[in-house]
Amino acid sequence: MNPILDQKLRHLQNLFIEMERALIAYSGGIDSSLVAKIAVDVLGERALAVTAVSPSLLPKDLEDAQIQATQMGITHKLVETHEVDNPSYAANPINRCYFCKSELHDTLKPLAAQWGYPYVVDGVNADDFQDYRPGIQAALERGARSPLAEVGMTKLEVRQLAKQLGLPWWNKPAQPCLSSRFPYGESITVEKLNRVGQAEYFLRTLGYPVLRVRSDAETARIELPPDEIVDFVSNIDLAELVATFQGYGFRYVTLDLEGFRSGKLNPTDTNLTLAPPPLSPNPLPG
Repeated sequence: MNPILDQKLRHLQNLFIEMERALIAYSGGIDSSLVAKIAVDVLGERALAVTAVSPSLLPKDLEDAQIQATQMGITHKLVETHEVDNPSYAANPINRCYFCKSELHDTLKPLAAQWGYPYVVDGVNADDFQDYRPGIQAALERGARSPLAEVGMTKLEVRQLAKQLGLPWWNKPAQPCLSSRFPYGESITVEKLNRVGQAEYFLRTLGYPVLRVRSDAETARIELPPDEIVDFVSNIDLAELVATFQGYGFRYVTLDLEGFRSGKLNPTDTNLTLAPPPLSPNPLPG
């Protein structure tokens, strides 16, 4: 193992030793999965993974999260969250993610106290502070900890460590919540979330795991990696695709020729990013 990565792993392990018990906000993505893996390896039954279930989570992603939790051997619970019922969230302002994470942690924090877990931890990594992530602020305000960010672990290092620890999904594509598919200012409803989720699942079944279906009013805009666009147009039955998407509730179907780019709808003003938390004091000897 890379010496720096090995040191960060030991630092993470020591953080969980110090916590003694921890509840992990577990989405099933690679970041929270790595946190859950290290937590259960260190704490055993004193680690608990909790997944928030709402219309903004694709059912297939929930299924994957459950399978992964079983494979890791961590106790896994589901809780419902109701961010879509919050008008501040449904209006889809630029800080929508703040209201989503507020709902999440306002749900998890009292449950953690009730169940005897002094810490709620998430999968935020060091690179997340380079993007516009207002949800991080909501989590910090509610006392959540981000072990990966605390030890300065980047997204690349997360994948490298997950692979070395034997997680088969170490290269799993990022799957942010379905609300991220809407331009800021377009209202979010359960029906809109459902049609986006159905559209993305349909394309995944056709062999395109890395994609986004952006919703713009009545239009679905498909984003694929640039090197897959020609293959997509050449091999997909476009008439069937359009009919399928229209069956989900879209009126128009388009393909974004720029290609997929994570966070494409986020603002680019770097003043909107947060300063990362200070690195945790390294408890390793020497």
